[in-house]
Amino acid sequence: MTAPFRGKNAFWRYFVGVVAPFIAANVIGALPLAAVIITRTLEGSPMPQKGGMPDFEAMGINLNVGFVLNIIPFLLGLLTIILLVKPLHNRSFQTVVNGGRKTRWGRVFMAALVWIVVSAVWMIYSLKSDPGNFRINNTSTSLIVLAILALTLIPFQAAFEEILFRGYLMQGFAVLARNRWIPIVVTSLLFGLMHGLNPEVQQYGFLTMMPQYIFFGLVFAVLTMFDDGIEMAIGAHAANNIFLSVLITHDDMALQTPALYEQVQIYPWKEFAGLVVMSVVFLVIMAIICRWKDIRKLYARIIVPVVAPEVSDAVDAG
Repeated sequence: MTAPFRGKNAFWRYFVGVVAPFIAANVIGALPLAAVIITRTLEGSPMPQKGGMPDFEAMGINLNVGFVLNIIPFLLGLLTIILLVKPLHNRSFQTVVNGGRKTRWGRVFMAALVWIVVSAVWMIYSLKSDPGNFRINNTSTSLIVLAILALTLIPFQAAFEEILFRGYLMQGFAVLARNRWIPIVVTSLLFGLMHGLNPEVQQYGFLTMMPQYIFFGLVFAVLTMFDDGIEMAIGAHAANNIFLSVLITHDDMALQTPALYEQVQIYPWKEFAGLVVMSVVFLVIMAIICRWKDIRKLYARIIVPVVAPEVSDAVDAG
């Protein structure tokens, strides 16, 4: 884990590297959505909300259009962080992905496939065990359009979050803390807090939903440490969001989509338990596929202190 120590790593550089993508995403990236909402308002349409988010359906906006408008900010954020790594840190963007090697696309697709299979098994179990809690929501051609949009756009949304948290920030905190477990814990907490404004949090409460988001971050942080790169985390994260966007929706989802099923009642702690089971199964399968047999070595990757390489420009003063 020497990549974080390459180039220039003063605190202000990481501060700019985090703040700039958020500004690009939430200011510039939000302009198309703001333009649509303002136009509708000027036309006399009401601006209803659902869980603190614009209710596109009530505003007469096609849900697939609303989906694209919600994804655009992530595209701007992703582009910004890609462009900033080299001038800010004097190292290639690829060092954020996996230390500087070529992107391991096979790992992206493998993790996505495994997560989809695990999610499908859990969904079938949920449908069988509580069929009255799910109803068919959409069987029209708009579902096909949604699937194409989700497969095309959500990987960029997932890549932005994984690059920022499990790539860029984990490396930054590794430089600061000189170990691996602090980056895992801190970035997972920040990942959870980033989702603090989601509709689910407003509906079910901060303390109820935060464990889910933080645990989700922990799973992908540990996966990143084990595999020495974020490719698997990107694949699994993208697969999770695509699966939910296309197949299951409910009133309090952050991404409102015309999904196949609508879940009538949400039981947050049951969902959390399901996430834990799915994550454990997923990690075990990945460990088998990747032959992570020596648990002591995996333990050492997280616990053993990180030693900076002896290079003159490991950490710059400014």
